[in-house]
Amino acid sequence: MGTRLLGATFLLCLVDVLHAFAIEEKGDVFKRMACPAFLMFDNAAYLADMTFELPCNCKPEEVSSVIWYFQKNMGSHKTTVLTDFAGTMVVDSGHIHPGSSVLKRFSIRMFSLIVFRAQVTDSGHYLCGTKKGDYFYGYDVDVQPTKHVTVAFLDRGQHVQDDYTGQIFSLFTTFWDWTRCDRCGVRGEQRRIGLCYVRSAQLHPRYRTAVPNVTSCGSSAVPAHFQHPDHLRKPEVAIRSCLIPCLKKEVPEEGVQVISNVISKLGEKPWLPRIPMQFHQQSIGSDLIIMCPGARPEHAVAWDKDSVRLYRPRYLISVNKSMRVFIDHGNHLHIQRLRVSDRGTYFCWREGEMVAGFRLSVIRQRRHRRTLTDPETIFAIKAIGMSYTFISIIFIVAHLCRCCWWVFRCPARAQHLHHSPHTSLLHLGPSSQ
Repeated sequence: MGTRLLGATFLLCLVDVLHAFAIEEKGDVFKRMACPAFLMFDNAAYLADMTFELPCNCKPEEVSSVIWYFQKNMGSHKTTVLTDFAGTMVVDSGHIHPGSSVLKRFSIRMFSLIVFRAQVTDSGHYLCGTKKGDYFYGYDVDVQPTKHVTVAFLDRGQHVQDDYTGQIFSLFTTFWDWTRCDRCGVRGEQRRIGLCYVRSAQLHPRYRTAVPNVTSCGSSAVPAHFQHPDHLRKPEVAIRSCLIPCLKKEVPEEGVQVISNVISKLGEKPWLPRIPMQFHQQSIGSDLIIMCPGARPEHAVAWDKDSVRLYRPRYLISVNKSMRVFIDHGNHLHIQRLRVSDRGTYFCWREGEMVAGFRLSVIRQRRHRRTLTDPETIFAIKAIGMSYTFISIIFIVAHLCRCCWWVFRCPARAQHLHHSPHTSLLHLGPSSQ
């Protein structure tokens, strides 16, 4: 027991030493790299819904904390301040909604800015600086959309897009490395994400790129008089089949294995894999989106329904316009207009390993009698009451106007009849007899 306690104490001390070494190493980086005299912007391109990190590569030694600034367009008077001083505690990307503002989707760690589930609206200039407005380092971030992405299924003989060559610029796709096989032991799939890039000698010199005269299509370095390269070419995804064996897990000792086998057989279904299982109930006709725990858009993710493999050549979004069940480019499984036949167990694979299961049951929505306390009933009563009041006011005003018209009209008519010649003759007629 004492040996174990000593070992645990040694590990904790080792973790503290490594953490301090990491901070010291980070400080050494700032000492080695001097900030440029003229602020430049490094180009960085990502696909929507991805999480990216922007390190503050240089700062003065006396600066102990940094503030990040965001500008949509260079020279704009509208600047968004990104800082953790206000208590921003976003550390779990699973709690982030893709449509939320960038102010709710960022975190600052070790002077680096992390933006979760980036959106196209997050494209722009990010500057690392101080509260006083001194800037040290800048980035030109281009978040390319996943809508209308060009997909090439290599197993079907499809090919990626050809390069485009114009008079003043050319367009091409830069591909990332292939992902890991998303399944093991059975046929799986691999993806390769490609982003749009432009090559031209007329790029803005203030933007720094890894390759001279080459930048992403949505970069601010592209001159305004160009014909919007991002409209001429979209990001693309290449998909191919793969097959890898499953890794063998460590087998516990013989006695522990026997006990675990006995426990697993009590109340367990042997045909289901031993993974975390979640249970969901959805009503018929509703829409459902299932997310794989811990997965990101750049990860290799696959979905199964019971024993049916949901392969992307059939279930990827936009493969068929009338699709009701599909997988988007963020690896989310969508089920629209739920039916009874959709019930079952959905399994999620991540990086070649099955990690979670979702037991879905589809129920019919029960009809319940309305009460006076229901929000719908209260709204209906208010709407009917306001309509009745409005109609009553119009009715009363109309009758008041009519009465006023008769009040002003009758004396004038009586006076007119009194001075009329015909009326005088009728009055003098009897006295003449």
